[in-house]
This record gives sequence, structure tokens and C-alpha cells, in this order.
Amino acid sequence: MPAFRTRHLCSVAAALALTLAGPATAASAATGTSGGLREVLFVGNNWDGTADVIGSSGDFTKIGRIDVIPDKDQRMAEINADPVKWIYFQAIRNSVGEGHDQFADDMYSTPDGRSVVVSRPSFADVVSIDLATGKVNWRFAVAGYRADHMAVSPDGARVAVSASTANTVHVLDIGTGEQLGSFATGDKPHENIFTKDGKYIWNMSIGDVNTALDAPGWDWTKGDRHLTVVDATTYKRVRVIDMRQRLDAFGLKDFSDAVRPAVFSPDESKLYFQVSFFNGFLEYDLATDRITRTKTLPKNPATGEDRTTWVNDSRHHGISMNPGGTKLCVAGTMDDYATVVDRATLQEGPLITASKPYWATISGDGKDCIVSESGADQVTAIDFATGQKVTSIPVGDHPQRVRLGHVQAAWTGSSGS
Repeated sequence: MPAFRTRHLCSVAAALALTLAGPATAASAATGTSGGLREVLFVGNNWDGTADVIGSSGDFTKIGRIDVIPDKDQRMAEINADPVKWIYFQAIRNSVGEGHDQFADDMYSTPDGRSVVVSRPSFADVVSIDLATGKVNWRFAVAGYRADHMAVSPDGARVAVSASTANTVHVLDIGTGEQLGSFATGDKPHENIFTKDGKYIWNMSIGDVNTALDAPGWDWTKGDRHLTVVDATTYKRVRVIDMRQRLDAFGLKDFSDAVRPAVFSPDESKLYFQVSFFNGFLEYDLATDRITRTKTLPKNPATGEDRTTWVNDSRHHGISMNPGGTKLCVAGTMDDYATVVDRATLQEGPLITASKPYWATISGDGKDCIVSESGADQVTAIDFATGQKVTSIPVGDHPQRVRLGHVQAAWTGSSGS
């Protein structure tokens, strides 16, 4: 994503798949130092190129830290030797990076808990890092010049990554890095979601979020933005959804059609999604193919109304749902809060102060919403039941994506970190 840039249910499904895995995974786990796996949260610190690993629930104990750019010197030598790569590297730093390099956008662990796979925007690649040694297992260079959001298949075997400047999504074998397929998207592919049965991949393209043409009348200049749904076996397109038409039909002609983070309901009959510039979210019904509800959340009076000052066209960026499907959790990015919303009534709970919250996911036990506070270098847990803050945990520079995954039970940090 852009820096100021799933599904969480898919992440939970993947986590359950790992826990209940078949003989191959069980055998791999048995060879670990303590014969098992530990569920964790991986927190990607985009600006310093690290990932903090914390407990997935309870007190969210800090377990270890990973250096996700152990090959930085080699990558930088390649960039400095290629004028085109150098120009794009600088452009990423000075646009979506807000003056910083982007080294850790998204990440997932392998089923055996021995490696973590990371998309690195500034290096335009995906790498697998060995959690024991801290070394690179494999590297895949994406098409174009920037890697972005990823998604893992429910069985944990494949990872899809957006190549944002090439309008392409690559699907890779998570163990080997081999490309299994790819598909074309709209302009600037962003979020990817596997359906929980693993049959389809949904991609949301967000267009150009770095221009100053942010007034509703100029929205058409942002590019071709649509949802692309593909068969997850053949990678052939099965459906394209243009939210511009659905927004217009609902009377929201001034809304952007750039779909940002999104989350399915447990039965995947509804999609809840955020769009550029909007302080709230929308509900889309898959069966009727229409937007059915919209929720406007409070504005922070301290947040200026000049859209060009909102990072990467965001207003709110980050949405998750509890496993029961009764509560949504929303990161009010530019409004500096997070809140839990009742799905039936769309009534929000307390506004929990948070500094530029960038992402929202769920804890391993499903009780808490986890938001990354990119402006405060911490992650914060909010109780789904009460809407109240539980705790905050300090992490590295500019935490963005937070994902559930696994490490070997005895792991406490990579030897190279």
C-alpha cells in the first residue's frame, strides 16, 4: 500500500489452518526446538526495516525482533547502479514514504513457523527470512518498482502480493518463492483477500493517491480503480466490480471509488470497506451487488479539511471484524482515534485516542482489536466487547501492517537481528 494505506478473517482462517494442519506441518513442527508452534502477531515497522513479534493475545508479551533488510547493502548497490531504479526509490521515499524508505509493508509466516515472508516497497520485492538465522531464504522481484499489500491463502501455502506500479498481482509459493501465477488489476493494486474456501482472490486497486487533485470533481484523474476477482487456481478473472456505479446508485456521487482496507462478514455475504477521503465505511451486499449501508464516523476537530494534507488520500485506513461478526473495529487514521462499531446498529463505541492508527486486525483469541499507531510507534489492543483500551505495546519506527502468524515455540529472536 501506500504508506498511509485481509483479511483478518482470512488471517484467522490461516492461523486455524496452521494449528489444525495435516501430517506435513505436524511433522515439521515436531522437529522444532520444543516440538511445537507459538501463535504470534508480526508487527511490520516500515520505516526502520524491522518486525516486532509479540504474543497474539493476553498481555501481548514482546518475544523478539526481526531484521527484514539483512541484504540492504546488496539491494542499495543495485539501486544506485540503475538510474531508473534509483529514481523510483527516491520517489517512494519522498511521496508515499513521507520522506522515509519503506522496508516492511506486509508479512506472513510459513506454515512450519520457521520463516516470515515480507513485502518490501522500496526494494520492489518479496523475501523469505529464516527466523533462526535471520538470513534470506529466497527473494522475488516484483514487476515494476514497488511491492505492496499481500494476502495468504487459508492453507498458508500461497501468498499474493500487489506490484503497485505494474498493475499486477503475483501469487507465490510461500515456501520456495516460485511464482504460481499472476493477474492484471486496475491502477495501483492495493489490498488482496483470499476467500475463506481459498477459491477466489479479491484485489482492490486504489489509483494514484499522490497527486494534489483531491477535490471530488477531479476524482476521475486518479485512474482506473475497480475490484478484480480471480479464480485462485487458474488466476483468470471471474468478475470486475466498479464501485463508481454502486456509489452513484446509492447517492454518493462525490465519494471516491478507491476501495482501501476491507473485511468480509463471516459468511462472506457482505463486504465492509473504506474509501479515500471518507471518515467511515460502507457495506456492500454481494448477492444484490449493491451498497446497502454507509456509516459516517466522527471527525476530529483538530484535523484540517484540506484533503491534500491527508497522507496518501486516506482519512480512515484500517478495518477488522471480530470472529462472531457482531463488531467492527475502525482505524480513524487522520482523525487520531480507533473505535469499535456494532455491526447491527452501526453505533460506534468510545473513540480511543490513537496517533495516526494505520491498520486494524484481531488478536489470536478474537477478543481484542489490534491497531498499529504509526505516529506513536506502538500497537494498541481494544476490547471488542467494551470498546475500551486494554493496553499498548511499544514497537519500532512507523508500524503498519499487523498479521497473525506462528513461530517455533522456543523462538526468541533471529540470530542475525
